[in-house]
Amino acid sequence: MAVVLRCFRHLPSLLYRSSFTVVRGLPQAPAGCPALLLDGCRQCVRQMLLTRQLATKKAKGKGQSQARVNVSAALVEDIINLEETNEDMRAVVEALREDFSRNLSVRTSPGALDHIIVMTKDGKFPLNQLGQISQKSPQLIIVNMINFPESTAAATKAIRESGMNLNPEVDGTIIRVPIPKVTREHRESLAKLAKQSTNKSKEALRKVRSKSINQVKKFKNKVSEDTIRLLEKQIQQMTDSTAAEMDKLLAAKTKELLG
Repeated sequence: MAVVLRCFRHLPSLLYRSSFTVVRGLPQAPAGCPALLLDGCRQCVRQMLLTRQLATKKAKGKGQSQARVNVSAALVEDIINLEETNEDMRAVVEALREDFSRNLSVRTSPGALDHIIVMTKDGKFPLNQLGQISQKSPQLIIVNMINFPESTAAATKAIRESGMNLNPEVDGTIIRVPIPKVTREHRESLAKLAKQSTNKSKEALRKVRSKSINQVKKFKNKVSEDTIRLLEKQIQQMTDSTAAEMDKLLAAKTKELLG
């Protein structure tokens, strides 16, 4: 009994020190506190902190802006890896940014064709691995397929279907790619493609969100409803923030494309 009382005398200090769990993790055992009792303390502190965060949010009056939920990853690491969820969402944003850079440009350069994927009988390959790409003039790009002549037709099809408004012409193993004039219609077409790419990325983002929410719900019989609700709100906040960043990327790209 004396050991138990000694352990609980340290509980206030555990609660105070637990405010640093984002960096340091859960507090260590007080002197003389058995490991078994410490585990109980840890669980108590964990639940009290999560409940306190949710209660603070609920305390906001109606009509007032609610504080952002900010769950410590260390407190919920047994339920979900929030850092991994964030990384998955960041990957979706970076893929969209790369797509804008590679495929949606008013001016077409040889480098813009490098990563067009060509379907061949031996598999999928980037165009720059099959052909030698060079710019003959500001209005013409040449793709020399001399090293893989059997893939000339497939490369031509890939260029035509790349969504870059290109109409390649074939002369033996040489593919001539005229660069279209930058018309208003072309700019608007690119802007529509940018919107489509953003919508596809948002679909990918929603899949990341759903996967994370489902992971949290697996623990609904093991942790409190408040904990589940708090985590769901945290994940939704992360999703909303990432979607807002995508909208900013789209707005900037649309402005660039439409001039």
